Amino acid sequence: MTLLGSPIPDQRFPIPDSRSAIPRFPIPDKQVPDSRFKNMRFGTLSTLLLAACVRASSSTSSSEVGGATIRAETQIATTEQLISAMHARYAGQWFKTLTFVQKNTQPRASGTNDTTTWLEAIIVPGSLRIDFEPMAQRNGIIFRNDSQYVFQGGKVTQAIARPHPLMLLGFDVYALPVDQTLATLGQLGFDLTKMHADTWQGRPVYVVGAAAGDLRSTQFWVDREHLYFVRMLQPAQDTTRISETRFNKYQRLGGGWIAPEVEFLTDGKLSFLEEYTEIKVGVLLDSALFDPKRFGTVEHWKAK
Repeated sequence: MTLLGSPIPDQRFPIPDSRSAIPRFPIPDKQVPDSRFKNMRFGTLSTLLLAACVRASSSTSSSEVGGATIRAETQIATTEQLISAMHARYAGQWFKTLTFVQKNTQPRASGTNDTTTWLEAIIVPGSLRIDFEPMAQRNGIIFRNDSQYVFQGGKVTQAIARPHPLMLLGFDVYALPVDQTLATLGQLGFDLTKMHADTWQGRPVYVVGAAAGDLRSTQFWVDREHLYFVRMLQPAQDTTRISETRFNKYQRLGGGWIAPEVEFLTDGKLSFLEEYTEIKVGVLLDSALFDPKRFGTVEHWKAK
């Protein structure tokens, strides 16, 4: 599901087989100053004006709990309110563990497609492990505590500090304290003082990080009804181009949701497609699987 890199363009991360480059998420070229988050003020005049614009899009929401549909009136006019609502909606319900098999398709200029298979395991919040098939080569990636570790032949070839935006927005937001999520989003370059209402694939959404009509700034989109992440946009490493991530075809799963199809695009053109099968929640996962020092020494979840 995600990742990072060095000289790999756009939203990719370095992996042992360059043909399997991962368009997981765009990597900022430099650290975003802390002042971007620290200077946020949610009670400013701009927020009041935003509230008037967003009110029409923040009326009745609904969710299913125990087979019943619960409807509640919510007023969401700031990023802080949105993240708080996302966290509160699924408090105590969202799954803690997840595993799946991921088929990747990467279109080539020649018109052919490269395909690869990854095995992924997640502990919410904060831990993601990806093993690249064939597993006998012992190549993969671990994301843990906002750091990324790349393995080749069972050995660490890269270890860097870097939050994973797709993990944060797609999973961890429902488990982490709201303040921690907001701080990390600010570090990732989202302007949390900007939010507006829009539509995506025929559904109302909240957009954080950009003004209405701006499709070039770093931003994320959240479904208004279900409060799950659906889209992210940001400048690519070549800042004349735009990298885009789409979480598609959401399904209800273990008290939460899963998007079994994830698309990565550059300037609107598909560059990488992920499709998930054998999706399971509530799986017993050994925490040692996510320990970089024990990569390849602990029985893999797929072998059980």
